[in-house]
Amino acid sequence: MQETLQKQRTFALVGNSGNGKTSLAEMLLFQANATTRLGQVDKGSSVLDYEPEEMKRVGSIQPSFAHYTWQKNDHFCIDTPGDTNFVGDLPYLLTAVDSVVFVVDAVDGVKPLTKKLWSEVQKAELPAIIAVNKIDRERADFDQTFDGLSSILGIKPVLTYMPIGAESDFRGVVDVLGQKAFFFEDDGSVKEGEIPAQMTDQVEEIREITLENIAESDDELMEKYLEEGELSDDDVRKGLHIGVCNRTIVPVCATAAASGKGGTLILNLIQNLLPSPLERAAWTGTEGETRPSSPDEPTACFVCKTIVDPFSGQLSILRVLSGTLSPDVQLLNPEKESKEKIGHLQYLLGKHQTPCKTAVGPGALVAVAKLKDTATGNLLCAPEAPFVLNKPDLPPALLSYAIAAKEKGDEDKIFGAIHKMLDEDITLHLDRNEETGDMLLSGMGQLHIETAIERVKRRYKVEVQLNTPKIPYRETFKGKADVQGRYKKQSGGRGQFGDCWIRVEPRERGAGYEFEDAIVGGVIPKTFIPAVDKGIQETAGKGILAGAPVVDFKVTLYDGSYHSVDSSEMAFKVAGSMAFKKAAEQAGLKLLEPVVQMHIAVPEEYMGDIIGDLSSRRGKVLGYETTQGITEITAHVPMAEVLKYAPDLRSMTGGQGTFTMEFDHYSECPSNIEEKVVAENQQTE
Repeated sequence: MQETLQKQRTFALVGNSGNGKTSLAEMLLFQANATTRLGQVDKGSSVLDYEPEEMKRVGSIQPSFAHYTWQKNDHFCIDTPGDTNFVGDLPYLLTAVDSVVFVVDAVDGVKPLTKKLWSEVQKAELPAIIAVNKIDRERADFDQTFDGLSSILGIKPVLTYMPIGAESDFRGVVDVLGQKAFFFEDDGSVKEGEIPAQMTDQVEEIREITLENIAESDDELMEKYLEEGELSDDDVRKGLHIGVCNRTIVPVCATAAASGKGGTLILNLIQNLLPSPLERAAWTGTEGETRPSSPDEPTACFVCKTIVDPFSGQLSILRVLSGTLSPDVQLLNPEKESKEKIGHLQYLLGKHQTPCKTAVGPGALVAVAKLKDTATGNLLCAPEAPFVLNKPDLPPALLSYAIAAKEKGDEDKIFGAIHKMLDEDITLHLDRNEETGDMLLSGMGQLHIETAIERVKRRYKVEVQLNTPKIPYRETFKGKADVQGRYKKQSGGRGQFGDCWIRVEPRERGAGYEFEDAIVGGVIPKTFIPAVDKGIQETAGKGILAGAPVVDFKVTLYDGSYHSVDSSEMAFKVAGSMAFKKAAEQAGLKLLEPVVQMHIAVPEEYMGDIIGDLSSRRGKVLGYETTQGITEITAHVPMAEVLKYAPDLRSMTGGQGTFTMEFDHYSECPSNIEEKVVAENQQTE
C-alpha cells in the first residue's frame, strides 16, 4: 500500500466564483477518461454541479467530490464553491485534502475574494499550484494576472506553462523548463512542437529566473546550480517537488478549461508536483498529541461534509487521516461517545456512486451512508486508539432572517426540514431569540439563506416565509430618580402589602445591572428584599419604551415599610415593579442600538463609493489601507443599517467586494430613529 499511496493525490480546487473551477474539474475528469464527454456548466451538463439550484444559478453552491485515476494512480478531488455565500465550510474541506489547485481568472485577475481565499489556503498550510484560467476569453491578460500573484498575494510564482497567444488566438503553451511547446488539438489533446521564434528570448529569460527559484528550494540544489550554472531534468523535478511541498514555490500554468485546453498538462502537474498523503505533516489532536499520516497507524477518519442523496439518504464524506478503512468495521466517535457501524464504502463522482470494495488508506475520500450520531466535523477512529482532531474555526454567520410557516400547522414540518438542512450545511444556524421571540435562520449571506429555503421547499414540500429579524435594541436611563413603590390590596381576609423606596441611576455603557441593599433597622425584612430585586429585573427585562431590555443601571433600595400579616414576597415583588416603572417615567429612558464592526475589502476604485455608502448608513469609518489595488476598510455601523449588506455590496462592486462583521457595542439612538422604533413597537402591542 505504501507505493500506491506515494502516487496518490488528494486536492481541492479553490478560487472565486466565476473563475471556472468546475469547468476545470470537468476537463480533468474528461481527459482522465472518468467521464465520456466534457461537462459544461452553462449548458447544465456538468457532472459536479448537479443540484437544481446550481443549474438555475449556473454556479456551485456546495462542494462536489470526484475520484478518478491518472496514469493508474488514484486522484481524489473536491470542487469547492467560490461564492462568498457558500465558502463558510472551506476550512473543513481544506482539512480533508493534502494540496490545492488554485484557480485565477485571466480576465479579472486577482480580486479581493481571491486574496481572502488564498489566505485560507495559507492558514491550512497547504501546497498549491495555480491555474490561470480563461486565457481564451476576450480581455484576458496573463501577464497582469501573473504579476498580481506576487504583488497582491505575496507568493513566489514559478511559471511552468506559458501561454502561446491570447483570447481567441490561444493555441498552446510553452513548457518553460522543458524548453518545448505544446499545441492544442480540437479534441483537447496536445501536440508537441517548436517554441515560436518570437518567444524564445522571453522563454529563456523566464527559465533562468525559474531555475534560480527552484534551486533556492534545496541547499544541495543551490550549491550545484551555483557551481554548474544548470540543473538536470531530474534535479528540476526534485527541486520543484520540494519547493511545492515546503510551500516556497507555487507553479503557475495557463489554461482554458471550458474549451478543454490544458487538462492533461495540469493532470501531470498534479501527479508530479503535489504531495502524497504520506508526505503531509502529522495530524494534531485537541490535547496536542499527533497522529502520523500513515497506513500503519490506528484508523482515524474526519467527516468533512454531509450530503443528502435522494436514494441513499444521508451520506457522510470521510477523509482517512491514518490507518486503513474497510467496509463493515465498527469505529468510535469520541466526541459523541458512541460507536458507528461502517457499511459499504463508495467513491463519488458528483452524484454518482461507485462501490469501493477494498480497504483504503490515508488521503482517500469515501462516502458512507446512514451514520447514526456522526455529524460534519466529527472524527471516527479505532476504539482502542481514540483521537480528536484539532479542527479549524469556521467563520461566524453574517446575516439572519426570522422564519415562519406560510401555512398554519406547518410549523413542525418546517423545523424538521430545516434541522435536516443544518445536518447538511454546518454554516447554517437556527436559534430562538429569547428577547424578540423570533426563530432566526442565520447564514453567510442572503443568497445562502434563500437557497437553503428553496431546497427545503423542493425536498420537503413545505414553504417557509423569510422576515427581516427584529433588531435587539436596549433601553437605559437618562438620569437619576428617587421613587416609592407601594402596593396595597385588601379584598377580605388577608391582604397584600409591600412598600419600598429605591434610587435609580444610570451606569457606564456595558456596566450592566447592580442592586444595592441599603436597608437599615429592618424597615423591610431580609426575606422580602430579594423579591424587590426580582420585580425590578423582570420589569426591566420587558422594557418600557420599545419592549427592549433596560440595561446599565444601578438600583439602591434604601427605605420602605411592611405589615406583619399582609406583607409577602409577591407583594414586595409587585412594589419593586411599580417603583421601577415610576423611576423610568421620572428619570426618562433612551434607546440604544447595536453597532457592529465591519471589515470590507474592495478593489481600490470602489473605495469612494463604499465609504460614501457607509456614511449614508450612519457608519463611522475607523480607517482603511490599500495594498496593490485592494482597499480594506474598517468601520462601525448600526446593525439596523446592514442587515442586508451582502447583496448591496455585491451590487456596488460587481461581486468583487467581501466583508465580515461582528457585534461591537451599543450606542445611543438618534431621536428620529428612536421615535420610529417606539412607534412601531406600540403598533405591534
